[in-house]
Amino acid sequence: MRTYLLVAVIAAVVTYLTTPLARWCALRWGAITAVRDRDVHAIPTPRLGGMAMFAGLLVALLMGSQLAFLEPVYANPRPIFGIVGGAALVCALGVADDIWDLDWLTKLMGQVLAAGFLAWQGVLLYTLPIGGVLSGSARTAVFVTVVSVVVAMNAVNFVDGLDGLAAGVLAIGGAAFFLYAYLLTQNTSRDDYSNLATLVVGVMVGVCVGFLPHNLYPARIFMGDSGSMLLGFVMAAAAIVVTGQIDPAAVVDRVRFPAYVPILLPVAVLVLPLLDMGLAILRRVLQGKSPFHPDRLHLHHRLLALGHSHRRAVLIMYVWTAVLAFGVAALAVLSTTTVLVATGVGVVVATALTLGPLRGSGRAPVPDEAEHATRT
Repeated sequence: MRTYLLVAVIAAVVTYLTTPLARWCALRWGAITAVRDRDVHAIPTPRLGGMAMFAGLLVALLMGSQLAFLEPVYANPRPIFGIVGGAALVCALGVADDIWDLDWLTKLMGQVLAAGFLAWQGVLLYTLPIGGVLSGSARTAVFVTVVSVVVAMNAVNFVDGLDGLAAGVLAIGGAAFFLYAYLLTQNTSRDDYSNLATLVVGVMVGVCVGFLPHNLYPARIFMGDSGSMLLGFVMAAAAIVVTGQIDPAAVVDRVRFPAYVPILLPVAVLVLPLLDMGLAILRRVLQGKSPFHPDRLHLHHRLLALGHSHRRAVLIMYVWTAVLAFGVAALAVLSTTTVLVATGVGVVVATALTLGPLRGSGRAPVPDEAEHATRT
């Protein structure tokens, strides 16, 4: 555990220290989110935060390769190369979009390329946890892997609409995923606790924590598409790795359910982004618009419309993420009944915070403030 925490701290420190450099690059290259009538931020704000995030990811993984505890993880370099290489492609694509505002088709092709590179390096979703473990053909595995990664990247991009929202949601959800992967590894491998998924998620949490001080309201820099797509890519890659690193024959009865459904936790982590993306696409298609046409009806915009302040809306999204993500992660150590009861209590609390008496006690946004500087 201490080794993983060390690598996460390295990622956080590097991200924190390089974010001002990314901000300087954004100002110099013109990657700035201007203030429009529909935006929440009051002054033009630079983006390109994803550059600092990638720096934190890269340095942390390089430093991790020098630690004896993690030697088994680096014994096969292809998965790590696939994750780092794919993340580099995604970050470069996001940087280009943050500067030049690429069209949706170009972005989609770049996302598919990055996901395809990940699959080419052997990070494949060979098993689907749907009613048990189902094995598919190599072509099916590649297709499902690419689709899963692309969906995750766009889901995080959709939810990146308020200062500190996406980074905080992924930090909280990633922490739950980190504990899940670590505990599951302990139960399935008594001699070696090193695990690629645990390492990658720990680094992602560190990256988010390092970026948050610069991104909390009022943000001095946005992560941009270079950051949101990077986080979605890394989360999806870690989820795929989990499905290939758990030996079903070694899973004890107490943890059999979470071991056979490893994709459940990443879905819980991304449930709000996925829900937001799904509703947005459905809403826009029914209105005869492009799925990528911006509007003022995202989940976080609805919280603002309910009368929550900017900070409170973000905190409410944090609470929902924590309830769902840690609820699923608890399946690794607690009985299903206990988890359901605890999660039910958490849902009641989150609902009360969302719709309860605090609503409207902050400054309610005017209609033109409901849309943040997001490209979706």
